[in-house]
Amino acid sequence: MSYERIMGLEIINDGDYQKYREGMMPILHSLGGSFGFDFKVNEVLKSKTSSSINRVFTIEFPSKKIMEQFFTDPEYLAVKAKYFDSAVRSVTIISMHEK
Repeated sequence: MSYERIMGLEIINDGDYQKYREGMMPILHSLGGSFGFDFKVNEVLKSKTSSSINRVFTIEFPSKKIMEQFFTDPEYLAVKAKYFDSAVRSVTIISMHEK
């Protein structure tokens, strides 16, 4: 079974976020991960968080263990530190589940 996360972000710097995506994509693919859906959102009608959300996407991994490996990978963490932290104001985990 694969493992999927549905995420909501508030992106405040599109250029740095694009660089983050470009830098992390080879690492994601090397572990068998991929993006399923990716939406830019201009209006949130209902939310369970006070954090703003303007981007919603799904990210899928072969297993929960591989997802955890991805998010602790030193190369991934370097890309995240370089681009993600300046590009994203808030992160909301909407759901994590086996598919």
